[in-house]
Amino acid sequence: MQVRDVIVIEQPQPRPQPISEERGEARTRDAAEGKNLPPRGEDGKGAVPPQNVLKAAPLERREGERLNLYLSFLPDNIKEFSSTGFESYLVNDSNYYMQVSLLSAEGASWRLRFCGIVEPNSKIFVEAFDHSQLNDLEHLCVQTIAWKQDKPFALKPATTTELRLILTKFYKLHVFQPNEFFKEPNWTEDIIRDDKPVRSAWSIQEP
Repeated sequence: MQVRDVIVIEQPQPRPQPISEERGEARTRDAAEGKNLPPRGEDGKGAVPPQNVLKAAPLERREGERLNLYLSFLPDNIKEFSSTGFESYLVNDSNYYMQVSLLSAEGASWRLRFCGIVEPNSKIFVEAFDHSQLNDLEHLCVQTIAWKQDKPFALKPATTTELRLILTKFYKLHVFQPNEFFKEPNWTEDIIRDDKPVRSAWSIQEP
């Protein structure tokens, strides 16, 4: 009996969603539906790295040499705004990989809500929540470390940024508007802008 050779073709794993191929185009929230996100582990925590798959080097932009990091909130159903749930995303608008930890305050302690790597010029889903959980998000802390892979780069300092969200904004429809990162209405807060951590969210002023 002649045994035939078996050829196994490995399909490349999906990657985190890039911000855009063209800077002027707004992006959709495909990541919320599991598109362009790496597969998750059996415990639902952390991505399963692809095996023996070559990954193309991230595309870089001239203006991406400065760190810019944002936290965006998108309602699930803008037509039922008073009762809708929300999703949050981290947006890395720079040429650097960023290790990001997102924490929320619980009295004098902190709880880790997200920890992961956001690839250059991409966005990543953080979590889903509803109105009953808003108080958990009032006082947040974001810690970051930035680097480039397999090439020299300008050293960026590690950052720790605390921000206090104005929770009443989650009840104000006009706060949520499309922007360069999402076609859908969203509320986006600066975390790092042009290499500098932004702490303006501590302001008590509202639009």
